[in-house]
This record gives sequence, C-alpha cells and structure tokens, in this order.
Amino acid sequence: MNLSAKTVVVIAIGAALYGIGGLPMFGIPVFANTTLKPAMAVLALFSVLFGPLVGFLVGFIGHWVTDLFAGWGVWLTWVLGSGIVGLILGFFPSMTQNRLSKGIFDFKDFSLFVVLALVGNVVGYGCSALLDTILYAEPFTKVFTQLSIIAAGNTLLIAVVGYFILKSVAKRNQQSRNLSES
Repeated sequence: MNLSAKTVVVIAIGAALYGIGGLPMFGIPVFANTTLKPAMAVLALFSVLFGPLVGFLVGFIGHWVTDLFAGWGVWLTWVLGSGIVGLILGFFPSMTQNRLSKGIFDFKDFSLFVVLALVGNVVGYGCSALLDTILYAEPFTKVFTQLSIIAAGNTLLIAVVGYFILKSVAKRNQQSRNLSES
C-alpha cells in the first residue's frame, strides 16, 4: 500500500479532529462507557470526501486517540468498530458516481448517506459488541444495549450534521464548477 503525502496528512488531520472531538467533554453520556460524540460527523465527512481507506484509518486512529486521552484505556474492539464505520461510509463517493464532487447532493444521495451511516454503525459496532462478549466476557445484554443506542444515536447525529455539511460541500463544488465553466 503506497499512500501519498496528501493522503497521510488528510488521515492525520482527520484522526486528530475525530480523536480530540471524541473526548468525553465533547460528548453526551448515554449508557455505561457509551457516549454520543459529535466527532462522528468528522468521521463521516472525511470518509465521504476521501474514501474507504481514509475513512477506516481516521476512525481507527481517531478512536484510539480518544481512548488514550479519555483515561479509560484503549478498547481495541471499539477502535475497530469506528474504523469499520469510516470504511463503510467511505463507499459513498463510488456508489454515487462522485456526484458530490460535481456539486450534486440530492434526496437520493442523502438517503444513501443515512443508510450507509446506519449500516456502518450496526456492522462496525456490532463487531465491537460481539468481540466484547467473546474476548472480555461482557454481558450480551449490556453490549447489545450499547450497540443499539450507539447505532441509532450516531446515525441520527451523522444524518443531521452531515446533511448540512454535505449540502454546503455540494454548493461549494457547484460554484467552483460554474466558475471553471465560465
């Protein structure tokens, strides 16, 4: 795997923003060791703009940073979950034929974005919950509750914040295209 310098910088910036934005002081505690983080919007944005590899690494490294600085230790199972969320959201550009880069973000694109957010959260944090049950003997009802709250909460947060950010990105891209065509 050969990453360009630009890609490495994008990953570093995204992971730092996601990691710092994921700290408990910026989140909303909702259950045992479970926080809704506005930083999920950062993960979604970097994934959608730069693809699955960047999305995975921003989620994985960023969650690791959050865990390191939060003081509860690094939970690799949930670090992996964030990476998977970023990976799945990163398929958005290819599934929409890069319409966002052309200044298009319509209802169909938004619907796909929300579906990818939900699938990413269910699959990513579903893996986390399953691995917690297997590796750490965490009670299934606890991790299933965590998964349910996180999947629903993150999807809603990503949908609301992501809508406004991606609508703005599309508008900026459309204006850029109009200027270059003039």
